[in-house]
Amino acid sequence: MNIYFSIGSNLGNRLQNLRTASQRLEELGEISAKSSVFETAAWGGVKQPDYLNACLKVKTSKTVEPFEILKTVKNFETEIGRVPSVHWGPRKIDIDIIMIDDLIFHSQILSIPHARMSERLFVLVPLKEILPSDFRHPENNLTVEKMIKALDNEPYPLRITDL
Repeated sequence: MNIYFSIGSNLGNRLQNLRTASQRLEELGEISAKSSVFETAAWGGVKQPDYLNACLKVKTSKTVEPFEILKTVKNFETEIGRVPSVHWGPRKIDIDIIMIDDLIFHSQILSIPHARMSERLFVLVPLKEILPSDFRHPENNLTVEKMIKALDNEPYPLRITDL
């Protein structure tokens, strides 16, 4: 089972927060791919500092239910220091489940693939680095390149460093 995560931070030591999240995600399985770290302007309209973002691919030999992964990720966020804030507001860490293999799953609190992944360059650009070259979105059948091209009016993330 391959689980793709997007991680982001815009408070405190942003790079260390991403590295801590990466270490915690290793508890779910082997991190088989890490993207570069990119800096992006905050998304969602709330005035706040810029984010550092990256994507990870975690490979696990066991099947894990989506809600179990979500619960684990939310616990990691709390342990790393995320506190409740305004929607799309600043945060020490944000960990989103982007995809689980080619699973399509929708509930009121969780959508896989992530419902807004195709609207966010800060997800797509790092994700492109770790996806197989023949990847197509399981619902819209688009390549990452086509999803990125559709957002050509958005500011492109700036590569900062390795995770």
